[in-house]
Amino acid sequence: MSVRHESEPKLYRYSRTVCGVFTHVLCALFSGFITVLSRPGSSLFSWHPFLMTLAFSFFMTEAVLLFNPYSSPIKKLKHKTKGRLHWILQGLCVCCAAAGLGAIFYNKNLNDKPHFSTWHGLIGVLTVAVVGLQSLGGLPLLYPKLAKGWSLAKLKRYHATSGLLTYLLGSLSLFLGLCSAWFSSSVSGYVWYLVVLCPVLCALVIMSQVTNAYMARKPMQY
Repeated sequence: MSVRHESEPKLYRYSRTVCGVFTHVLCALFSGFITVLSRPGSSLFSWHPFLMTLAFSFFMTEAVLLFNPYSSPIKKLKHKTKGRLHWILQGLCVCCAAAGLGAIFYNKNLNDKPHFSTWHGLIGVLTVAVVGLQSLGGLPLLYPKLAKGWSLAKLKRYHATSGLLTYLLGSLSLFLGLCSAWFSSSVSGYVWYLVVLCPVLCALVIMSQVTNAYMARKPMQY
């Protein structure tokens, strides 16, 4: 942990650590719950909620939490190593999201249903496209030679800002999926509200982490 974090009040550091660990557990529990509910392999459609949840709730959340200075499971490793692991998790996120999109697209074709006819469908396909571009945008940070003429400090801030927007877009897509007829018919009452809280709480923690790490810093000099 850096000197800056060591100088922070213990209560603050403990609370941030608890929030980070809680988010690790929450995204795993949420992904596990959707896996049990969807029963992947039981039908073509079942792969869609499973893969999308794995992509946007598990892989993308864990990819960001790798940089959490309080609760990262690899916080003692070098930043460069964290960056490579982050990109691998983001790559897995993209693969799962693309496969999940392919599953629902093919399923709708088989059942002669219209494509992207709901907000969930529109936001979902937009999220898949954006998360793919975001992953490609991280390559210059892994390989600085690709960032000719650009300041790495600026690129990191741009990548963090666009990454946060991408994460929020993914969270919105998950939220809309929980409002779908499939999920609402399977889960109701207070359980529905508890499940909906999962992506919302994770998004709040990720927002806090990114804003504290980048956006709250002094403005960049141009």
